[in-house]
Amino acid sequence: MVRSRPAEINQLAVAEVLARHLWSSPRVPGDEDVMARQLKDTVARALSGSLLSRSTLTLFIDAFGISGPHAGQLWRLWEGSGRVTVLSGQNAMGSKAAMDLREALGPRRHQTVSMHEHVDVGPDGHLVRTRTIQVVEATADGLDRIPYIYDTNALTLEVGQGCGEISGELYQISDGVYATTIPLARELSVGESISLEYETIWGCQGNLEEPNERQFRRAVMQRLENLNLSVTFHADKLPARVWWAVWASASGDIIEREQVPLSRHGVQRYLRSVEKTVVGFCWSWEGEAPTGGVAGASQA
Repeated sequence: MVRSRPAEINQLAVAEVLARHLWSSPRVPGDEDVMARQLKDTVARALSGSLLSRSTLTLFIDAFGISGPHAGQLWRLWEGSGRVTVLSGQNAMGSKAAMDLREALGPRRHQTVSMHEHVDVGPDGHLVRTRTIQVVEATADGLDRIPYIYDTNALTLEVGQGCGEISGELYQISDGVYATTIPLARELSVGESISLEYETIWGCQGNLEEPNERQFRRAVMQRLENLNLSVTFHADKLPARVWWAVWASASGDIIEREQVPLSRHGVQRYLRSVEKTVVGFCWSWEGEAPTGGVAGASQA
C-alpha cells in the first residue's frame, strides 16, 4: 500500500496480491500479464459481498495461503451451510460454579475472536490430545494472561506460539472445576490481539463405557465468536455413531443432538457465535450416546 487508513482494506493492494499469484500460477491464458487494476472491480464486489464466485473465492484462498480449516470455513459460508449458525443458551454452568469462577478470576479482560479446537482419539478409544488455536483481543489495558478452565485435573497443558512460560499447576476453584492461567508472549493494550496455540494432553484413562470417555464438549460462559470444533478418530478404532449435541449445562444432560457422518475418520462443526451454552460431539462404540463428559470452559 502507498497509503493506509485504519480499519480500511486497501482494495488495490489486495488486487496486487491476486495479480502476483496469477503471474506465477495462471489459470487461463492472459493471467501471466494481468494487472492489479484489472482485478479491482472483482475485489470490490468480493469484499462488499455483492458478488463472490467460486473461482474468485478459490483465487483468494490460494493467493493469500489461507489454511485448511479456515478455507473450509469460507467454503461453508459461501455455500450457505446450515451448519454455520449462531447458538445461544441460558447458562453453561450452575449458578454456584459460575459465581466461584467470577470470584476466582475477577472481571473479564479479554474476548475471544476465534477458537479452533481439534481433538484426537487414539487407537484404544481414549482422548489423546486437544490442539487449540485461540485468537484473543484485550478489552482492558495490560492484559498479560488469560484463564484456562477445565472440569477435570487429569491433563497436562503444553503451550506454543503466542504463549509465555507456564509456572503453575491446575488449581481447584470449586467441585469439579479446575483452572490455571496461560501467560501471553507480550502484554496487550485495549484492542490489541494475539494468536495462541496450546495442547491439552489427557492423563488417566478410564472405562470406555463411561460417558466422559466418549465425548468432547466446549462450555461457553459468556460469548465466543467463530468456534470450530473437530474430532479425529484413529483408523483402528472408529465409532459406530457420532452426534453433534447441545447440553443443558456442564453438569446437565443432552437437550439436542443430531447424528453426523464421519468424513476422513473425523467430524467437524463451525459456529459463528456461541453464548452461555455447552456444545460438542459425543459418540458410541455401540449403543446410545452418553449424557455427561469432559468440557473445557471459556470465559470468552
